[in-house]
Amino acid sequence: MTKRLILTFLLLALAIASAKTYSVTLFQPSVVAGTELKAGEYRLNLDNDKVVITNGRTSVQSTVKVEESESKYSSTSVRYANSEGKPKIQEIRLGGTKTRLVFN
Repeated sequence: MTKRLILTFLLLALAIASAKTYSVTLFQPSVVAGTELKAGEYRLNLDNDKVVITNGRTSVQSTVKVEESESKYSSTSVRYANSEGKPKIQEIRLGGTKTRLVFN
């Protein structure tokens, strides 16, 4: 039983270690995957085509299309589209990387 518990924690740790982590600041309430997020600092955990956006107890998961640009983005920026009168995150460009996350 103890060996199974240890193995489970090791597998979980490996899964978390494989995800890339970034920070983003939302300056206005924003909608992701139908969930409204308040303005504030959030942590992005990117694992292949899935991103988890977390701030304290608030967490939302969404699928994204990861795209690479030719040059690095100088700062992190969030692009919006209006959905039902609310700003919905359309894409996030990660500062210091060539990575752009396009939300479905």
